[in-house]
Amino acid sequence: MPFHSFFTFFFFILFLYPFSIQSPAHAISFVSPIQKDNATLLYSLTVYLKTPLQPTRLHLDVGASFSWVACDAGYNSTTYQHIPWASLLCDSLGHNLPCSVCFNAPSPSCANDSCSLFPENSVTRKIALSPALTDSLALPTSDGSTQGPPILLPGYIFSCSPSSLLEGLANNVTGLAAFGRSNYSLPAQVSNTFSVPRCFALCLPGSPSDPGVALIGSVGPYYFSPQKTDLSKLLVYTPLVLNPVGSTVVTYAGEPSDEYYINMTSINVNGKPIQINSSLLAVEENGSGGTKISTAVPYTVLESSIYNALTTAFVNESSALNLTVTDTVKPFGVCYSAADITVTRVGPGVPTVDFVMQSDNVFWRVFGSNSMVRITRDGGGDVWCLGFVDGGVNPRTSVVIGGQQMVDNLLQFDLDNSRLGFTSSVLLKGTTCSNFNFASTR
Repeated sequence: MPFHSFFTFFFFILFLYPFSIQSPAHAISFVSPIQKDNATLLYSLTVYLKTPLQPTRLHLDVGASFSWVACDAGYNSTTYQHIPWASLLCDSLGHNLPCSVCFNAPSPSCANDSCSLFPENSVTRKIALSPALTDSLALPTSDGSTQGPPILLPGYIFSCSPSSLLEGLANNVTGLAAFGRSNYSLPAQVSNTFSVPRCFALCLPGSPSDPGVALIGSVGPYYFSPQKTDLSKLLVYTPLVLNPVGSTVVTYAGEPSDEYYINMTSINVNGKPIQINSSLLAVEENGSGGTKISTAVPYTVLESSIYNALTTAFVNESSALNLTVTDTVKPFGVCYSAADITVTRVGPGVPTVDFVMQSDNVFWRVFGSNSMVRITRDGGGDVWCLGFVDGGVNPRTSVVIGGQQMVDNLLQFDLDNSRLGFTSSVLLKGTTCSNFNFASTR
């Protein structure tokens, strides 16, 4: 369904169905389309915020603790409320959060004696001190194959941030939607309000013109056309790992990270393990090392020794396919002439890269559609470049799996069972992340 048609359908449903605060009567997912921004290569989703409800596009941050909306330039809603500083809710949001002092006329961004938070832009690592608000939020629902009525979450908690915090994000977003492990992320608030599973799935689109989907509050089914394939049945699981040290700009002693780490034990190229220091793949007591999932970076970032081992093995395996490296294009270190590469149903025909988990038979396979990036060079032919980036020596996290490697892969973050489900490329099943039908019928 085109994105504009989704909006039309949503407001038609909005007219037919009154909002309620009741829990869903059966297993459903709260759904939102995911858009890719061509300029930043970042992802956003749409929620319905304020009273009256307004579509609000927010940067999708899979590791953030709480959401924020830029509202210093104007925020019009009849239902917003500040969170009093001397309240149990404020106490539960963090340790010794500051009390706001307002020197201007009262507004969403200015109120005395209210609770303040530290919203953060995970791309630029900039923060602000901003008041915490509650307001009405709504999301459409789906049982996996049939569109249902939108449901209202009346006391959604977020931060009213300055517009300067939007720097580095897509131009059309007005804030950030947090999907991290905290009790105040968007999925957690949906789960806490409606007593649905603390679980969400992301299917990132490869094209800016066709949306993917976020499915919140359900372990499945997740049906995708054209064969009405239930992608939840394709999931392979690996445990989520808790990093004991937070990585936000403002951290508190003893508080673990809200980001999602997994126990990757090795990397294979064409089924052959590369030579890396396995200790880099373990999360240390000080929070360094390990592997995490991130929507704040467009490409997977590897510690230098891991990057060098991967690229060396990839070039060696590619030579067997009669592929010869050509001039590179930043930020990539390995590129091939597009004319030399055959394109298959899972992208360029190049060696596979496997992220191996807790055992040799549990691996996330990265095909050419996710490992390679096509680039048009000025004055020269197109090239395909290996879409991994050198993260330097001694980065905080050894492997940061980025957006390119997640495109057209369904990822399920199951907090109830502390596990990550992954499908590898759904192109193998003849579908894409843009084939979720927001308005399908049985």
